Amino acid sequence: MGSHVVARTADIPPGARKIIKVEGREVGVFNLKGTYYAVKNVCPHQGARVCLGKLSGTTLPSKVHEYRYGLAGQILRCPWHGWEYDITNGVSVFDENVKVVTYVVSVEDDQVVVTV
Repeated sequence: MGSHVVARTADIPPGARKIIKVEGREVGVFNLKGTYYAVKNVCPHQGARVCLGKLSGTTLPSKVHEYRYGLAGQILRCPWHGWEYDITNGVSVFDENVKVVTYVVSVEDDQVVVTV
C-alpha cells in the first residue's frame, strides 16, 4: 500500500476526471466540486472500464412533468450496462452490497495524492 502523486489540482478541474495507472491498477480520479475521489476502473458486474462512463445524478420524487435531481455529478454510470455508483463511496444506487473499489485521495501542496 502506497501513496502516489497522480496530478496537480489544476490538471483535474471541478467536474473533470483523469484516468491513471497506480501500482498496476487503472484508477479514475474525479473532482467533484473541489473534492477528489478515486475509483478503480473496473465495474464489478462484468469488468467494464467504469470510469469511462457518464457522470449524472439521481431523480427525486416530483410532480408529473417535473424533474428534480439529486447527487448531481456524483453518480457514475457504467458504459456497458448502465449500473450506477456513487463516486463518493463506491456504493451502487440499486444495492448497497454492490460496490466499486474506492481509494483515499488527499491534496498536498496542490498535488493530488492517491493511496492504494
